[in-house]
Amino acid sequence: MSPEPILDIAHLGHLELLTPKPQESLDFFVDVMGMTESGRSGDSVYLRGWDDYEYHTLKLTASAKPGMGHMGFRARSPQALERRVAALKDTEFAIGWTDGDNGHGPAFRCRDPDGHVIELYYETVRYEAPPALRPALKNQAQRFPARGCNVRRLDHLNCLARDIAANRVFFETYLGCRLTEQIVLDSGIEAGMWMTFTNKSYDFAYTRDATGSMGRFHHLTYAVDSREDILRAADIFLEAGVPIESGPHKHAVQQTFFLYVFEPGGNRVEIANAGARLILAPDWKPVVWTETERKKGQAWGLKTVESFHTYGTPPV
Repeated sequence: MSPEPILDIAHLGHLELLTPKPQESLDFFVDVMGMTESGRSGDSVYLRGWDDYEYHTLKLTASAKPGMGHMGFRARSPQALERRVAALKDTEFAIGWTDGDNGHGPAFRCRDPDGHVIELYYETVRYEAPPALRPALKNQAQRFPARGCNVRRLDHLNCLARDIAANRVFFETYLGCRLTEQIVLDSGIEAGMWMTFTNKSYDFAYTRDATGSMGRFHHLTYAVDSREDILRAADIFLEAGVPIESGPHKHAVQQTFFLYVFEPGGNRVEIANAGARLILAPDWKPVVWTETERKKGQAWGLKTVESFHTYGTPPV
């Protein structure tokens, strides 16, 4: 009999993005992406999509180079957080406790085998819309902004890693993630993993870093409601002079309808459809894509642009 699944992590809560152009990046996320500022502290600004329930899902921090500062995962309960900390605290991956941040309480930090920083927390601040942003329908977090791309919520992130298998084992063992899809090369080397805490098909993905570097970032993704929203976003980016890297198009892996752009600080940002696939089967068998299958390109045969395989932040 297989061990009982670990269900201690509720979802991806937030991400800290580093930018060498803080004001330009802030203007991009507010005016072009359509996000709302929740607050500021030091060199950081806290942002959210219009239906994110927490105080923030994006912490934008001024830095010499672009990249990811950390990813934050919310536990399902105080006891669940304690169990994950107990599993991690005496390992090589542990960093230790922090007092928390704007929007959430004490957090335990650790590193995955590639060096990406992970923050685990439970206590959180729910967003309370001021009168001007209060929605007519009480079951959404905020009034629809009607600005830019109008991104709804944080969907997922993608990191680059030298050793995908080691990171997969880490997330399965210590955080209870489920693998839903993966890429395995003819050599047997794992080249990509898509993992979830929820019934979404993935909360995050890791793909192999073509440069052999460690700890780099690939992209973060905000969701909109439909494919039509993504097509409109392409026009909005065009008008705003935002560089479009790839899309609109459809991935073969996970079938996400996507559009990739670069924000002014140099980080890759994706807009995707919120109506993505759900994994309802508790005994889901991971889908394995072969090297030959991936060489066919994206869902409709379009080859993936070369920069998608080689570019990450910070740049090498």
